[in-house]
Amino acid sequence: MASRKLAARHVVVTGAGTGIGRAIALRLAAKGVRLSLMARDLARLEATAQLARERGASVACWSVDIRKRKQVDAAFEACAQAHGPLDVLIANSGIGGPNRPGPKDRFEDLVATNLSGTYWCLRAAERVLASGPHTRHMIVIASILARIGVADYTGYCASKAGLLGLVRALAVELAPRDVQVNAVCPGWVDTEMAREGLAGIAKAAGVEVDAAYEMAMSAVPLRRMSAPEDVAGLVAWLASADARGVTGQALDINGGAFMS
Repeated sequence: MASRKLAARHVVVTGAGTGIGRAIALRLAAKGVRLSLMARDLARLEATAQLARERGASVACWSVDIRKRKQVDAAFEACAQAHGPLDVLIANSGIGGPNRPGPKDRFEDLVATNLSGTYWCLRAAERVLASGPHTRHMIVIASILARIGVADYTGYCASKAGLLGLVRALAVELAPRDVQVNAVCPGWVDTEMAREGLAGIAKAAGVEVDAAYEMAMSAVPLRRMSAPEDVAGLVAWLASADARGVTGQALDINGGAFMS
């Protein structure tokens, strides 16, 4: 059986500048991995990188717009040259928010980033995967909105739901190479994106943000948001040998807001 330790493995985390991506990077940094961090905002990435180095990781950063395939391909080739073949990909980059019909409809940008951009990352990672014999992992951060519909979030819901189909198909494709492909579907998580969502709820309802929080949590049995570190813990488990045999799955972490 493969070792349960991630030490010295090469891990790529996209969208690592803030929120869930940063928490994942720091959780894995403490295990002594070699980290390649990618996002559009290089300054935020460097801030994450400094924290990760303090936890014992070797870290390099790349500014990448995942909507642009050539940028993605170049970044993965560069990180493989810097840190060696890839063992784990955490495909976390994405954008949120509503979209509505009209000239400013954001549907195409949401799908191009969350679905197409993630696909380019998965395929680029596939080309630079380590040869084994240990299991390699691809973990996609989807959303509870891959499971349920929300008014005015057609682009976000569609793009995140598409990720689950992508994960299932790729899990079958890569299983002969002993590559496990899974998704994580967080609900409300205490991040900048969530706070923007609460502000939108508050504005629409004509209430304060604290009241909007209570409204949102009324649909969550545990009555609280997850912390980014909670999601990072689930991801760290999925990337370990303790999750051996788990592939093609979507794991929910949402305080009970959606139960399958």
